[in-house]
Amino acid sequence: MTQLKFDNLLDAGVHFGHLKRKWNPAMAPYIFMERNGIHIIDLYKTIAKADEAAMALKQIAKSGKKILFVATKKQAKEIVGELVRSVNMPYVTERWPGGMLTNFATIRKAVRKMASIDKMKNDDTFTKISKRERLQIIRERAKLEKNLGSIADLTRLPSAIFIVDILKEKIAVAEAKKLNIPTFAIVDTNSNPNEVDYAIPANDDASKSISIILEHMIRAIEEGLAERKVAKDIQDREDEEERDEIIIEKASLKTIEEQEEEEEAKSLKKAAAKKDLAGKIKDAEIPGETEDEVKKARKPLDKTSKKPALGKKTITKK
Repeated sequence: MTQLKFDNLLDAGVHFGHLKRKWNPAMAPYIFMERNGIHIIDLYKTIAKADEAAMALKQIAKSGKKILFVATKKQAKEIVGELVRSVNMPYVTERWPGGMLTNFATIRKAVRKMASIDKMKNDDTFTKISKRERLQIIRERAKLEKNLGSIADLTRLPSAIFIVDILKEKIAVAEAKKLNIPTFAIVDTNSNPNEVDYAIPANDDASKSISIILEHMIRAIEEGLAERKVAKDIQDREDEEERDEIIIEKASLKTIEEQEEEEEAKSLKKAAAKKDLAGKIKDAEIPGETEDEVKKARKPLDKTSKKPALGKKTITKK
C-alpha cells in the first residue's frame, strides 16, 4: 500500500488548522504548534493515522462490504462524488436524510419508489395518466435521484462510514454511533476526535487537503477489492479442479461397477446354462427301451457273477 508523503501534505495545506480560539482541547495531541493565532497540525501524526485508517478500510473492502462516504460541504462534493464512483461505493453529497441509518427501511422504500417510477416509464402507464400527473411524478423522481440516487445500490446498512467534517455531519456521526458502525473521519482542530473510531487530523476546509486524504483512502479500497478478486479467482479455480476430480473419480467408480456387474451377469448366465443342461440330461429317455431295461443298463456289472451254465446234451444210444 502506498504511503502519504510529508512534502505532498505540506503543499496541499493539510497542516493548517483553525484559529486558536476555536480549537477543541481534545485535539491537543495532534497540534504541533501555534503560528499567527492558527494551530498547526502535526503531519507525522496525520500520516500515521491516515495509514491506520487506510489499512482498516482495505480490510473492509477486501471482505466485500460497503463503505458509505458522507461529504455535504461545498468544497468536498465533487471530489467525493468523482473518487468514490471509481470504486463503486455509496456516497451522500447532498443533504443527509435524517434517519438514513437508524430508519433504513424507510429509505429503502424511497429507493424502491424510484425503481417503480422507472418501471412506469418503460411500460404504457405514463400514456394512461394526465400530463400534470406525469410532471409531478417526474419531479418527484428527480428529487429522489438527487438525494438518494448515489445510495440506490446500498441494500443493507454499510459496514463503515467515512465523513468529511464531523461537525457538519453530526447527525450522521450520531446515527453511526447508535448502530455501532465504525466511523472514519477527517478531523480538524475545532472538532472532537473522540467522536469517531478512526480520526485523521487534517484540514477539512481546503479542497486540496480533502482530495489528498480521500485519494489515499480510495487507493487502499482499490487494493482491497483487487485482492478480493484475486482470492475469488483462485478459489473458483480450486473449486473447478475439485469438481473435475470428483467427476473423474465418479466416472472411474462407475466403470468399475459396470465391469463387476457385467462379470456377475456372465457368471449368472453360465450357472443358469449349466443348470438347464443338467436338467435336460436328467430328464432325457433312451428311445426303444423300457424303464426296467434302462435301469438294468445303468446298473454296473458284477464281476464275481458267473456265466450261466449251458444246457447238457442228451446222448441217445443206438
